Amino acid sequence: MSHNSRRRKVIFPSRQVVVNNLTKQRKMFHSSLPPWLEHDEPIIEEELETESSALQLETAEECLPFLKRTFPPSLRRADHTRFLMQSLGRLPAGFAALDASRPWMLYWSLSAFGALGVDLANYQESVVDTLRPIQNKTGGFGGGHGQYSHLATTYASILSLVMVGGEEALDLVDRKAMWEWLGSLKGPEGNFSMCVGGERDVRAAYCVMVVLSLLNLPLELPSSSPGRLHGDETFLTGLGEWLGRCQTFEGGLGDRPDSEAHGAYVFCALACLCIMGEPQEIIPRYLDMPSLIRWLSARQHAPEGGLGGRTNKLVDGCYSHWIGGCWALIDAATQTQKDLWSREGLLRYILCCCQGEKGGLRDKPSKNPDAYHTCYNLAGLSACQNYTQYQQSPHNKPYPPLTAAFHWNMSKTPFMGRNSGGRLFYETDRVGFTNPVYVIPAGSAEAARTYFETKPLF
Repeated sequence: MSHNSRRRKVIFPSRQVVVNNLTKQRKMFHSSLPPWLEHDEPIIEEELETESSALQLETAEECLPFLKRTFPPSLRRADHTRFLMQSLGRLPAGFAALDASRPWMLYWSLSAFGALGVDLANYQESVVDTLRPIQNKTGGFGGGHGQYSHLATTYASILSLVMVGGEEALDLVDRKAMWEWLGSLKGPEGNFSMCVGGERDVRAAYCVMVVLSLLNLPLELPSSSPGRLHGDETFLTGLGEWLGRCQTFEGGLGDRPDSEAHGAYVFCALACLCIMGEPQEIIPRYLDMPSLIRWLSARQHAPEGGLGGRTNKLVDGCYSHWIGGCWALIDAATQTQKDLWSREGLLRYILCCCQGEKGGLRDKPSKNPDAYHTCYNLAGLSACQNYTQYQQSPHNKPYPPLTAAFHWNMSKTPFMGRNSGGRLFYETDRVGFTNPVYVIPAGSAEAARTYFETKPLF
């Protein structure tokens, strides 16, 4: 049997017409299909069929019926809000496996709520009541009652408290114990462990920088830190160099040196560096920018328009943030305003393919919505719909240590489209500004830092 005869025939659906129930407002505007959706066959198709290429073709075939519509659907704001409210309520027995992820359920829902315009102050009391029992006396937060402290759940807990704001929430954190516990995680190569005795990776570095900067903790390591045994004096000692070693031959970054490049680790590394210093100075100092930009730009799929997290992996809605969120940090590092990614392509993928029929957002049309994908799809949508620009410090007055990430300005994109009347979304579909480093509603991180700057260290 010949190779061609074994190939599965991929039939792409015909172009859809504008549905009859478009509102009069939508009829006032015109938005033609982008070039990558106007073809009846794939623009590029590999000659050698592999499991990966077959899955990619199946995914394109799955998504095209949703994408080939002249105008993307509206953001189902009310449905998504109701879905997230359920995630914060009493969950069925099947969710017992997420017992160690309670702070994450809070963070994903609250961050998404913020993007949707929900008043997060209404959740202050319940967030404090949830997190108070899982803060350990030795510092940090566990995932649930009686569990050891872990950087991932500490990160989610701190950001949740920062989002709801207020003295009761912010004063819940034992800052001295937190500082000493973070110091105990300092590794021998400038890196950090996720927990005492745990794995050392890029996530840990990012989480430590987030907590230190938001809580205005001392940059110096505690005297009890194992890092002191290696001659380290501060939390930053050796960290930039270690992050640089995590960059792979492809251009992306792995979780540690000599690991595969992955979108989430790239974001964690870039955001970590943007806390350590100003992006235009510190990112090019430690990373090969041309190869990194080349790797990031290759993560956007056609015809789907969405983003994938690794080479030869499928498009997934969560990478709307993990990859899409990198571009604001890259733009700040390169000091350019020219997009090297398609905002329109990602916006179409999120609105057309990732919205669940009953609320919540998902990986792709064949998957079910969840709080995780809802959070990061909406963060990606914010990146598409809004411009983010870094405000550099004056030449003669550099920002104090670990404060660079509090100087971002956001503005709205006026519209998207290739012709003068083109428009892909309306103001009612726009989500709120998101801080590109902390991935929480803009202003929340700055307010928390300002509050802790008024407090004595310990």
